Order: sequence, then structure tokens, then C-alpha cells
Amino acid sequence: MTPRHAPRADVDGHLTFALKYEGLDLAVLKRLFAAIGPDAVAEIVCNKPTGSYTRRIWFLFEWLTGERLDLPDAEGGRYVAVVDPERQFATEGKNAPRYRVRNNLPGTREFCPLVFRTPKLEEFMAMDLPGRARAVVADVPRDLLARTAAFLRLKDSRSSFAIEGERPSQDRIQRWGRAIGKAGRQPLDRDELLRLQRIVIGDARFIKLGFRDEGGFVGRHDRETRMPLPDHVSARHEDLSSLTDGMIAFDVGASRHSDPVVAAAILAFGFVYIHPFEDGNGRLHRYLIHHVLADRGFNPPGVVFPVSAAILERIDEYRMVLESYSARLMPLIEWEPTGNRSVLE
Repeated sequence: MTPRHAPRADVDGHLTFALKYEGLDLAVLKRLFAAIGPDAVAEIVCNKPTGSYTRRIWFLFEWLTGERLDLPDAEGGRYVAVVDPERQFATEGKNAPRYRVRNNLPGTREFCPLVFRTPKLEEFMAMDLPGRARAVVADVPRDLLARTAAFLRLKDSRSSFAIEGERPSQDRIQRWGRAIGKAGRQPLDRDELLRLQRIVIGDARFIKLGFRDEGGFVGRHDRETRMPLPDHVSARHEDLSSLTDGMIAFDVGASRHSDPVVAAAILAFGFVYIHPFEDGNGRLHRYLIHHVLADRGFNPPGVVFPVSAAILERIDEYRMVLESYSARLMPLIEWEPTGNRSVLE
């Protein structure tokens, strides 16, 4: 950026600069709006009521906070997208007449992960992997394809348990493999998540099934004090209902407008960072990748890509991806062993 790009040294200047050049970061925006309050945003709108960035700021304030500003509806300005679709993945959107913007955010207030379009992602999408996969299996005899598909399901099931450091019985491996084979057939809701947890856990004598009712973390304990040393702090249990509902809403709505692999990553990684269960989160998070790919017709009919097997082969990279996100958030989280409270609420 050259000096002429420098924003004015006020909230309006920096917000406009961010929307114009950097894309949306909803967590930062929500904390900023909480800090400056509604009057500062109302002043920005009053100063430039028809400005395209002003109207996006106005919409984002009311959408993120749920607070309606004491302002009349916008009367001028062409409709403008809230998310720049050339910079971040977005939906087609619906017009919001109050602000004269098109709400193309890929989710709800409860769950709206944003993914930047990068050259690498664009390159992958241009490869048409679904079409290539269908072409590969088109000439395979049906009986051979059925045996291969069964082998891949078992391999994926076994690998998913291995990632968690488990060596389950063959019966559990086969049971989870059958569940993976049916991914995408059932709509995602809370009951479906609970059903899948029961399948993946199997013996519930030592595990409390269902959604957490207390704080949680991923990490280890100090050898001497036994105090937790978290690498990742799970979402507050008080927020699980809204987060889970938002995740489900994304699956049945906004995910249809994203590339299937991008949508699978959003849903699966959102789930594992929320960590709604005491146990089974990792295997369910990888199941959700299968769910989205199958539901969107990414894999050929009857074939499951061995996602967990591929992850197991590159386990260090997989863990690095998970930890890189958590490591950036940990300094911003106030946490106690008896619960957790995030300042990014």
C-alpha cells in the first residue's frame, strides 16, 4: 500500500479500509462494536447515509449485535454485497432493504465461518475432482467396485480410531465403517449427532454421552499439580445449543453455495473447535467431511474417499493445522479448570 491508501485516523476510516482491502473478520468486528457502542456507528451512518461501506457497517452492527439503531431505513444507494465474493466465499444472498445491501454471509449469527479465496483453493476447484473420480470408476466392474468401496470404508474407520490412539475391536471398526458408508443420507440435526456419538463410542459405561454440561479442553495435565495444561479450550457449554443450531443451519443452507470441499472443512473444523461432546469429537468431525461430500454428490455413488486414512498418513500436518488456529486464540481466552469463558464471545 502507498501512503495515499492510508485510512483516516478514526473508526470510520479504519472500518472502511478493512472492508475495502482486507475482507471480513466477524469476531474482530463484534468486539469492536461492543467497544465503541451504537452511537459511534449511528454517527458514521448519519455522516454518509448512502455510502456503500457505511451501509455494510450499519448492517454488520445490527446483524452481529442484534441491536437496532434508531435510524430510518436507507433511501439511496445501489444494493451492495456484504461479503466481497471475490475475496471470501459467500452465498448468492438476499436483499436487506433497510440497509440496501445483499446479505450474502455464509451462515447465521450463531455460526458463520468465513474462508478466503486463495490461488491454491481456486486451483483445486478448477481440477474438477468429482468429475475425474466418476471417470475413474465408470469402467470398473460393479462387483469389484463394491468390494473396493467396502475396503475403503473399513480402512477409513480403522484410521479414524488410530488418529485418536485407539485400537477398538473389529466389531466397532465395522460398525463405524457402516455409518461412514451411509454418510449424507440423513439430515444433520442434534438427534443425528447424538446417534452418531453412540455408534462411535460403543460402550458407554465409562463415558458420559450427550452434549457437555460443563467446560472442556484438549491438552494434558501437569505431572505434579495435575492442573490442566490446555492446547485448546472448547466452547462454553452454555453456548453449545446456539452453536450447534448454527452449525446445522449452515449445513442445510449456506453450505449449498460453497465448494463441497470448502463446505466440508467449514462444518468439520467448526465442529471440532466447538467440541460439543466429552468424547467422540475427532471421529465425528471427520465423519462430517464424509457427510458433506456425499450429500453434495462429490464422491461417486457408493464410494467413500478414505479421508481419515489420508489424514493418518500426514498426521503431523493435520495436528499442526488444528493447533495453529487454537494457538492464536489461547492468549485471548480466560479459562479456569472448572469451566471456560472466552473474551471472543
